[in-house]
Amino acid sequence: MVLLCPVQSWTPIGTTMQITKIITHVLKTPLGKERFYSSQAAFPERTSLLVRLETDTGLVGWGEGGQYGPPEPVAACIHAVLGSQVLGSDPRNPAVLWERLYSMIRDFGQKGPYLEAISAIDIACWDLLGQATGLPVHTLLGGAFRESVTAYATGCYYRGEHAFGVSEDALQALADEARSYVEDGFRILKIKLGLLSIEADVRRIEVIREAIGPNVTLLADANHAYNVSNALRVGRELERLDVRWFEEPIVPEDLEGYRHLRQKLAIPIAGGECEYTRYGFRNLFAQGCVDIAQPDLCCAGGFSEFLKIQALALAHHTPVIPHVWGSGIALATALHALAATPWQPYTYLPVALQNEPVVEYDRNPNPLRDDILEQPFKLVEGKVAVPSGPGLGVTVIGSKLDKFTVTRQESKSS
Repeated sequence: MVLLCPVQSWTPIGTTMQITKIITHVLKTPLGKERFYSSQAAFPERTSLLVRLETDTGLVGWGEGGQYGPPEPVAACIHAVLGSQVLGSDPRNPAVLWERLYSMIRDFGQKGPYLEAISAIDIACWDLLGQATGLPVHTLLGGAFRESVTAYATGCYYRGEHAFGVSEDALQALADEARSYVEDGFRILKIKLGLLSIEADVRRIEVIREAIGPNVTLLADANHAYNVSNALRVGRELERLDVRWFEEPIVPEDLEGYRHLRQKLAIPIAGGECEYTRYGFRNLFAQGCVDIAQPDLCCAGGFSEFLKIQALALAHHTPVIPHVWGSGIALATALHALAATPWQPYTYLPVALQNEPVVEYDRNPNPLRDDILEQPFKLVEGKVAVPSGPGLGVTVIGSKLDKFTVTRQESKSS
């Protein structure tokens, strides 16, 4: 018999596996003087929630949720509500467990912390399924179209003493920051707007475009700062400056507004990081709201639901570029999903962003991503390698995890 992986991480078909313990880690690390702002909020710290599933075979799986808001409610959803259905379940049946959990909370938790909790559990189950079969998650999802993914830098937030103005010093700092990303090897840069006046933000974009030149692709993210009329004004300025997508221009609830913007603007409209499950994305696609769909796997439903969202997107000829925010587990999750994402549409020579998916690589300080894994992610010639080991293919360093854990809670089988 040929083994697909070492004996200690392989479970023969036909044997049983049960989840025996759920451990949640609420992670927080202050940023101090490195705090930054989007159009909606200050970021004085990095936070997230990691879920560790232990099994009776000795295998351990990791998942993530709780990145957008306080992670504590997500942990409460797991231990107070969902845990009883998770414990004793076979993690090698993630889609079955997903449907069971969603049916439990459908009446009161179709979006928000409950879905983040299900997402984290689902990702951990796929990690365990991969380890049990000796295969990486991207193989289980259908196979890898690529071994590495072109990365785009997310940066140029509002920072420090220059956060709320466009003085000469502020603009110089902004230009220097943008150039640094190009020097690091990025050929695509996503910047923030929406905190200041339209005139001030347009000036910021002009300075960034001048700093990076015409051959670096520029994207813009407003974090739903505008109403429709102001988004139209901003969108036309972005078109003038050759910005290639306008992310979350208006609030996520305004589906009619999204449709209107798509009709009036030539710039592609991206959105969906605040949307959940196949049902939410069905509405985005059916109503013609987005040119680019951005589900966050750690919030929208994990790998199990990503497959369904991706199928809907392909049927509507809409590229999928997941939103990424959180720890190294979140980035590993997105990389596996992107490895298994086909070209949209297929061409003999795919082009990054045009029809080849890209991965978001946040350039703000993030010890939760960079410090807790034995195999830290690195940018090589503008790309990030997809983990190739079984499951998620990453290993959490326990001592580093403990450093950032402010609350640890566990539930286990009786």
